Amino acid sequence: MATRPAPRLTFRVDQLSVEVYVTRAEMGQAAAYDALAALERVQYDGASPRAIFAAAPSQNEMLAGLRHGGRVDWRCVHGFHMDEYLGLPPDAPQSFGRFLRERLFGELSFGSVRYLDGQTTDPAAECARYAVLLAQGSIDLVCAGIGENGHMAFNDPPVANFHDPALVKVVALDGTCRQQQVNDGAFAALEQVPTHAITLTMPALLSARRIVCVVPGPTKAQAVEAALTGSIDEACPASALRRHPNAVLYLDRASAARII
Repeated sequence: MATRPAPRLTFRVDQLSVEVYVTRAEMGQAAAYDALAALERVQYDGASPRAIFAAAPSQNEMLAGLRHGGRVDWRCVHGFHMDEYLGLPPDAPQSFGRFLRERLFGELSFGSVRYLDGQTTDPAAECARYAVLLAQGSIDLVCAGIGENGHMAFNDPPVANFHDPALVKVVALDGTCRQQQVNDGAFAALEQVPTHAITLTMPALLSARRIVCVVPGPTKAQAVEAALTGSIDEACPASALRRHPNAVLYLDRASAARII
């Protein structure tokens, strides 16, 4: 990636940097540029980066930028994904692990990729297994999005906890979250969307040294407004980004429509 697109507008809300781009493509390119730079910096310091990635259509442009730019030695990068449905068939196209394998993990030579097992018969044990993997080192980068209800990963408002003692947990998905999966085209009808999932918790995500949060489109405008102008609390889980010392929220004109 030769150049970084310039934002049309930048500002801060508490500790959170916000960048607004005219187009979704520019937004994704800028976020990818910064994510690659964060990984390169860790490698320059002689370490192997550990990074967590969201799986959602909102991430497509950013993921494409990761595939086609930068000087990262992916053989030294350890990848994780942040949530997974429970109970989907192994080959289901809606699987978040499959989404990331097709768009990122399978396209680059990662040193390792740790997948959540959504077909497990013992979800509690799977949460414990993944928590051990996460705790083996610091998280250098989280590439995240924000849901229509303000969630991050599957931390919906009813289950989000900024002080959660767990790194990984089983959650029931709220109605807005499940409907978003239909709106995104992942499922044809609400009754097809799983009711439960495994998710990294808010403390697990917020522990990252750097957060790149990519939020395009008009359906996210209300959640963006709540995250930036409301109280910092679990009613809008993404509002916690305002307390992170090294997070950037990347918006396009549509997702920023209610705040500019």
